[in-house]
Amino acid sequence: QTIAVMVPVLGESVTEATVSTWYKKLGDTVAQDEMLCELETDKVSVEVPAPAAGVLGQILAAEGSTVQAGGQLAVIGGEISSTPAPAQASASIAAAAKSHDVEDAPSAKKLMSEAGLTRKDVTATGKDNRVMKQDVQKALAAAVPPSAATPHATPIRAAVPAEDAAREERVKMTRLRQTIARRLKDSQNTAAMLTTYNEVDMTEVMALRNEYKDLFLKKHGVKLGFMSFFTVACCHALREVPEVNSEIDGTYIVYKNFVHMGIAAGTPTGLVVPVIRDADSLSFAEIEKAIAEKGARARDGKLSMAEMQGGTFTISNGGIYGSLMSSPILNPPQSGILGMHKIQDRPVAIKGEVVIRPMMYLALSYDHRVVDGKGAVTFLVRVKEALEDPRRLLMDL
Repeated sequence: QTIAVMVPVLGESVTEATVSTWYKKLGDTVAQDEMLCELETDKVSVEVPAPAAGVLGQILAAEGSTVQAGGQLAVIGGEISSTPAPAQASASIAAAAKSHDVEDAPSAKKLMSEAGLTRKDVTATGKDNRVMKQDVQKALAAAVPPSAATPHATPIRAAVPAEDAAREERVKMTRLRQTIARRLKDSQNTAAMLTTYNEVDMTEVMALRNEYKDLFLKKHGVKLGFMSFFTVACCHALREVPEVNSEIDGTYIVYKNFVHMGIAAGTPTGLVVPVIRDADSLSFAEIEKAIAEKGARARDGKLSMAEMQGGTFTISNGGIYGSLMSSPILNPPQSGILGMHKIQDRPVAIKGEVVIRPMMYLALSYDHRVVDGKGAVTFLVRVKEALEDPRRLLMDL
């Protein structure tokens, strides 16, 4: 009798996961509910318990492989199979075993030897199941078999002295961190990214906030922060400079006649960008409530994928960590992102006199393929004007 070990429910809107660690090996005896392996999704780690006691007869998804929700991970019971790979690869290996007298390509054998791979780690595509050099390269790139996790199978990095290597810690990137890395690098590789800077005198916004924060909290049940001012100011500026709220689709520019505002939020596992839909039609209180609610869910790892998709523009506030100046990276396929920074008292010249004012540097990174310098600078100036005289927002000026 065999029992299938299935991928458990991964959470709302999560369709796939990566097998990060197998705690058991083929042929191991397992007890019911004993942990077999751990999966990683974009948001959480999921441990998979044994559905029944028995012997681990097959591993169908090796460490590093991607599995779909509801897919099969392993088999408990039955004849022990040493193929931690999908059925198609198993068939290739079985065919290769029958034709073991076929000579593999010399370059493939040399590469397998250098990488510490065995023949069963590679899917042969050559005539009569010969392993070709590109087959070995493909196996190394996929890095699916556990036996490929050797120093030669990983990207080459600078040599480290033995005494330093012993003090290093090597940790597999989480799926969230891999997703962040891929999207940010894709953004840099695709967009013609440029950043323009300005500074804003926060005196008026701070005075307005101090005057009404208690009343605001009492009426709306949420604190009045700076993010709602910046969100409303950006929505105001995006109406005047719509290309900053657009995206490129092939040879078309898609202008969005709405603002789905992404608010970048740091979490213990990495940066996520929950989206406040139709922010341009929300009040200050509705924006503050949405930011508070989505920020809390982001920190708890409870955001769904749907809540992080569809954004048309993003605001990133590095100021909460003390950042004085930075160049934010675009959140693709968006064409603009505003970076907020630390509010710092600085001497500034106003009407010929040096005065101390609470100043903040603003940075707008934009895709120069669709946004010209004039549009980017105009956008940033409109945000600055709205924050330095918030009454302009009431007058739609």
